Amino acid sequence: SPYLVLWSRLGDYKPEWLDELLAEGAIFECWAHAMCFLPIEYYPLHRRRMLDAIQDGVLPVKWAVKWSRENPKAMKRVRSHLRENGAVRSAEFESKGRPPGGWWNWKEEKDALEALFLTGEVMIARRQNFQRVYDLRERIMPGWDDALNPSTEELRRTLTLRAVCALGIAFPAWAPDYFRQPKKGIAQHLEALAADGLLLRVEVEGFERPAYVHPDRLSQLEEAASGSREPTLTTLLSPFDPLVWDRQRARELFDFDYTIECYTPAPKRRYGYFTLPILNRGRLIGRLDPKAHRSKGFFEIKAIHLEPNIPPSEEVIADLAAVLHRLAAWHGTPDLVVRQSDPPEFAALLEAAL
Repeated sequence: SPYLVLWSRLGDYKPEWLDELLAEGAIFECWAHAMCFLPIEYYPLHRRRMLDAIQDGVLPVKWAVKWSRENPKAMKRVRSHLRENGAVRSAEFESKGRPPGGWWNWKEEKDALEALFLTGEVMIARRQNFQRVYDLRERIMPGWDDALNPSTEELRRTLTLRAVCALGIAFPAWAPDYFRQPKKGIAQHLEALAADGLLLRVEVEGFERPAYVHPDRLSQLEEAASGSREPTLTTLLSPFDPLVWDRQRARELFDFDYTIECYTPAPKRRYGYFTLPILNRGRLIGRLDPKAHRSKGFFEIKAIHLEPNIPPSEEVIADLAAVLHRLAAWHGTPDLVVRQSDPPEFAALLEAAL
């Protein structure tokens, strides 16, 4: 999923580039709002966040601490393996009779590795065929000292400023979820940052509550307000993309109600297993359920759903056909097939354009 987030913004690139940066230590994997790649310069901030989460019992770190306490033998065994054998993938441990499959049906060594990772004892050294390769932090960041971490207050201030900058315009209810920060006191915190000149207060037509903009976004805000900044991009988004991760913001800003259904039992799914929201010229116009069949060389759209207020216009069809060709080619599956759609006639129109 992190690879797709970058593709949505940059278009075609080689995923190996991210893997190389990870192996070089220029970036690291960490839990931000979900699992993300971050610049290594951000590590002190997120290490402070990790330590605070351990102390305050915040998920998913809370799970890691609990599991570690309940499974000391597995933790000791995996620690010893890492020290004696070096970096390891979870696949290198035997399953010991546990059937594969399911999001949480992990063998205990995988649980132990994730617990060590979420509490900071272990980091991701590199990726191997998209699989995580775990190693002790002391090997990846030798000499690291937690005394280098910022204070909790500095952490909150920095993450809030970065969240507002990334969001463009942020209401108090939107700012915390970007980095999964506490919601309590956020309105007062934003107001204090504005009073210090670190944020700008703005009014948004159609919203009664105040909003905030980072000073670095002022020129873009002025362009948008003048009408000279017109959105032209059509792309597909990961379910974990920051643009749609905050469901409340997606509803209020785009009138788009989105829920990822991969955790939902198949009979109860409405749209599909791993549906990708469709961003078209500044609007979220629908979602599609894709599957790349790499061994057979084709990219399948199991279903595509347009929002009720979006007609299948020639522009929408052309934009979608172009982005689907790009995504399919990026996956190495250039042939495209569309199975079904809502509205029903849209599948044939889209296939004709492909």
